[in-house]
Amino acid sequence: MILCEDLSVTLPGADGPVDVLRDVRLSVEKAEFVSVLGTSGSGKTTLLRALGGLLPATSGTVRCDDAVVSGPPEGVVTVFQDYAHSLLPWRTVRRNVALGVESTLPKAERDERVDEALAMVGLSDRASEYPWRLSGGMQQRVQIARALAIRPRVLLMDEPFGALDAMTKASLQDQLQQVQELTGTTIVFVTHDVEEAVYLSDRVVVLRGSPASIGLSLAVPLPRPRNQITTKERADYLELRHEVYEALGHRVPVAERSHG
Repeated sequence: MILCEDLSVTLPGADGPVDVLRDVRLSVEKAEFVSVLGTSGSGKTTLLRALGGLLPATSGTVRCDDAVVSGPPEGVVTVFQDYAHSLLPWRTVRRNVALGVESTLPKAERDERVDEALAMVGLSDRASEYPWRLSGGMQQRVQIARALAIRPRVLLMDEPFGALDAMTKASLQDQLQQVQELTGTTIVFVTHDVEEAVYLSDRVVVLRGSPASIGLSLAVPLPRPRNQITTKERADYLELRHEVYEALGHRVPVAERSHG
């Protein structure tokens, strides 16, 4: 679905060009959920923007369905953390969700898409509400619903739950799992939360170094559907979590590893 071949990205900095990514090699299969982690400033968002055609490669290539990405590919949608500024406050929830399809689809099909997307994120009963009257978690659901109404092949998500409280985050994590099960959408998910990455993903990728490349690509063979309590109590979940922490440079005490 997505293939990076020796991707390097250099960006302008205050003291001259900054090499952010170097020789990144990454493949993401259809319907796979891949999380990208790394320390602050490691290039996670830069990688996501390059995958989405929002940032050109300095060298190497990004391909989506075998076509070289030179701009935003059709069917690839990015969801950002800043949901409050991504929604139009003067539009209702329904009209915000319709934004990406209202000029391309006849009204009946557009309404069907919007209803379907709102149902998937549990907001059917809030369709006539305005975003500024909703909680942060609900606003983020609106942004996700707007992306789903386009019926994307690929969702690129940049720390979408990073600004939310723990309970809301857990609820949206589970909702996202259900959405992917229903739609088969390929998801690349940037996060700084190790537990979130292991819980959600089929594979976790860790960026390391400066400039960054992939230091770890770890399969997550935990059974689905996953549960916030029982999945996180499993010994294999804890072992995977330890591996990711260590790849990020955090040492896991022997006693904790043995306990897990």
